[in-house]
Amino acid sequence: TPTLKVADNEKTRTHLYELLAQRISGFVEPSYIGDDMLRGIEDEIYARAAYEENFGAVTECGFITNDRWSFSIGYSPDGLVGADGLIETKSRRQKYQVQTILEHVATGCKSIPAEYVLQAQTGLLVSERAWLDFISYSAGLPMCVIRVYPDARVQDAIITAAEEFEAQLDSKYGVYRAALRSPARLVETERRIVQELYV
Repeated sequence: TPTLKVADNEKTRTHLYELLAQRISGFVEPSYIGDDMLRGIEDEIYARAAYEENFGAVTECGFITNDRWSFSIGYSPDGLVGADGLIETKSRRQKYQVQTILEHVATGCKSIPAEYVLQAQTGLLVSERAWLDFISYSAGLPMCVIRVYPDARVQDAIITAAEEFEAQLDSKYGVYRAALRSPARLVETERRIVQELYV
């Protein structure tokens, strides 16, 4: 399970600068799509169809945000179920699917793999829905559907971390703006559309 402590490491610092750059430039750089991600995009369609066949209709929706706090938190659900639920689909390599069946289904603990707890709780927090069905899918093996409910302890930690992260973003943005007013050798440049580079 997550430690619920606010992370301060190279990965979080890199993410901070990535988000800060996006806010400054208004541009999201394209990212590499690997084999796992490509498989996941395709598998999500099959997983959603299997879920609908066995459990109920799913409504697709885009990115959602919630600004109940002094900042917004966003989440992209894989689908909404009725008025109370949502789904989060994961395409898994078969070794992880077998592990999930053995450790999270056969034991009767009904928990989800630790690496997905924060994402699931963020989805419940942002959407304010009553439950989330975590779908673990690996073609050729049984699909696991594990229901997750809001966990106030985890959600409080998410809010605390988001508050601290937002404060860091604001602080760094202030430093950036001060640098622009300094006599440093900064030269304005213009972004070119990537496709134009290959014409």
